[in-house]
Amino acid sequence: MSGASALYLHVPFCVRRCRYCDFTTAATRHGDARMGEYASTLCRLVAEARGLGLLDGQRSAYVGGGTPTMLGADALSRVLDSCGPGLGELSFEANPESLTDAVLAGAREHGATRVSIGVQSFCDRELKALGRVHTSEEARERVRAAVRSGLDVSLDLMCGVPYQTPASWRASLETAVSLGVGHVSCYPLMIEPGTPMERMYEEGSLPWPSDDTEAADMEAALDVLGAAGLSRYEVASYARPGMRCKHNIAYWTGVEYLGLGTAASSMLGRESYELLRSAVPSLTAPSADTRRLRLTVASTTDEAISARALADLRFDVEQLSEREAMAEDLMLAARMTDGLPPELLERARNVIGAARVDACLERLVSRNLLGGRADGSFVPTHDGWLLGNELYGALWDLSSDE
Repeated sequence: MSGASALYLHVPFCVRRCRYCDFTTAATRHGDARMGEYASTLCRLVAEARGLGLLDGQRSAYVGGGTPTMLGADALSRVLDSCGPGLGELSFEANPESLTDAVLAGAREHGATRVSIGVQSFCDRELKALGRVHTSEEARERVRAAVRSGLDVSLDLMCGVPYQTPASWRASLETAVSLGVGHVSCYPLMIEPGTPMERMYEEGSLPWPSDDTEAADMEAALDVLGAAGLSRYEVASYARPGMRCKHNIAYWTGVEYLGLGTAASSMLGRESYELLRSAVPSLTAPSADTRRLRLTVASTTDEAISARALADLRFDVEQLSEREAMAEDLMLAARMTDGLPPELLERARNVIGAARVDACLERLVSRNLLGGRADGSFVPTHDGWLLGNELYGALWDLSSDE
């Protein structure tokens, strides 16, 4: 069946850009009319995509950003409504300072099942260094409100940040647990080119984070969260039983997804891409050996606001052969504790060649990055988690002919 199983909608507005952020976002004042106009455009584009059959297999949706809660209760509720009824999971991202009681109530009423809150730290000094708007107390209070609302609640926490110590990192993890959330994502701070934080590091006003610190912090997360009943299921994600993020799992398991809004990404099979191309004549025809296409909306926020139809959007497109798509599936599967299942490996052997795939697996096992299971699957080891880039790189190398 053609059509995406997951829908992602990007909201590019924030009250202020954080010092480390290189996402497609823009500082926007509360009440700016452009946000309501942007929400209307998203609703219109989703309706068109649904009419094309691009969402016939949809099971989840995720409204991310940026800060979707900047839209306010009414506009966000309209966007959530557009995602469709009866989904297995409907998530939206929030920052504490704009996660009002009205937003929570409206989101629940309009189908949301889950909220992901960008807390990053429960230490005020660390939050200030990151350029976050909220305080630690505001974060605690808004997380409590989200838990009381009945939504499934996830928190994002960041390690390796300026002024963070092993004790303050553990304290943030313990606070998250104490607030009763069902899901925590832990990310190391990335110093991205062109950001204010990069300039601060280069000027020497902040110390560069070290790989050793990052490894120790991820070990602490595994310890604290695991002891509290949140099990790691992906390299950066921990959940209580039944609380894994279904939408994000789609990204890691080769499931088609459609992304709309400024800078939103899609991954479509050939048949779904042709459905989209029937409405967007500017899209290039796929080459004969293309099996998967990755798209990014290249339209600016103002261009997206003025778009009356999908045909008005600009897209960047990357075409993947069957072999490249297969290697990508292996690489993404290695991010998860479930690892590389036997059926995925069998498909890889058929597409890439059994000798090549098995030789790669043997090398990764010998380097203690993967471990084999009795059922024929291969899963990341402790070293595989810590040296993920080496593991993923080796699997992606299978995409080449040599």
